[in-house]
Amino acid sequence: MSLPEVSLPEGSLVDTHCHLDDPKFDPDRAQVIERALAAGVELMMAIGTGGLLDVAIQQAERYPFIYATIGVHPHDAAKATSDTFARLRDLAGHPKVLAIGEIGLDYHYDFSPRDVQRSVFARQLEIAAESAKPIVIHTREAWEDTMAQVASLGACLPHGGIMHCFTGDAAQARQALRLGFHLSFGGVLTFPKAESLREAARITPEDRLLVETDCPYLAPVPHRGKRNEPAFVVDTARRLAEVRGTTPEAIAASTTRNFRGLCLRQPAVNG
Repeated sequence: MSLPEVSLPEGSLVDTHCHLDDPKFDPDRAQVIERALAAGVELMMAIGTGGLLDVAIQQAERYPFIYATIGVHPHDAAKATSDTFARLRDLAGHPKVLAIGEIGLDYHYDFSPRDVQRSVFARQLEIAAESAKPIVIHTREAWEDTMAQVASLGACLPHGGIMHCFTGDAAQARQALRLGFHLSFGGVLTFPKAESLREAARITPEDRLLVETDCPYLAPVPHRGKRNEPAFVVDTARRLAEVRGTTPEAIAASTTRNFRGLCLRQPAVNG
C-alpha cells in the first residue's frame, strides 16, 4: 500500500540513513533537526537497530518528515531471539516503517559469530519479503557472503534495496546494481583518497542514486572529524554533483525521486 503523497520543494534532499537516536544528539536533537530543515533536507529516514527495535519509530512518530526502518544490526545478531523476529514482523506493519535495516554482515568487528550473523540476516530477508519492504544493507569486509545471501532471493530483489553507505569500487557497484540495489553515497565520497568510490558514483545510473549521512558518523568534507548530522548531506550531494558533472539541484531532484519511488512507493514525477 502506498503512503500518502509527500510533496517536496524543488531542490530538497532526503537523508536516507541517519541515527537520530544516538546519544551524541541528546544535548541538541531538536536543533539538529531544525538545521537539517533549514539546509533543505525535507525528509529523513531514521535507522532502527539494536535492542530497542522501535527506537526509530519513536522519532518518526514525533515528526511528519521523519520515517523509520527496523532491523537487527549484524553487531547485535547474537542477541536476537524468536521474540525479536516476532516483534520485527509486528513493527513492519507500522505506517512509518519504510524498510528493514540496517541488516547484513560485518566481519571487521565480529561482535557476533559469523554463522549467527548469516542466520539472523537470512531471517530478516524473509521478513522483508513477507512485509514487501526494501532492505537496507550493512556490509563490511563481508561483500561476497552478503551478495550471495541476497542473490539467494532470486535474480533481483523482490522489493528493492539500499546499499547503505556504499564504499565499494565500480565492479562492486555493478554487482549490486545487477541485483537491483540502489547505491547510497555518504560522506566517504568526499574524502580525498576515495577516487575508486567516486568512479563507482560516476557509473551508477541516475535512477539508482541516493544520498545519506549515516550520522553521527562519517561527516563529509569540510566537516570531517566532527559529529555528522543530517544537514551535512548537502555537502555530499554537492560533491556527487561534481563527480557526475551535473548540478546539486539535479542531484537533489533525482535522489529524492528515487527515494520516493523505492521507499514511499510513489511514482516518479519528472521535471
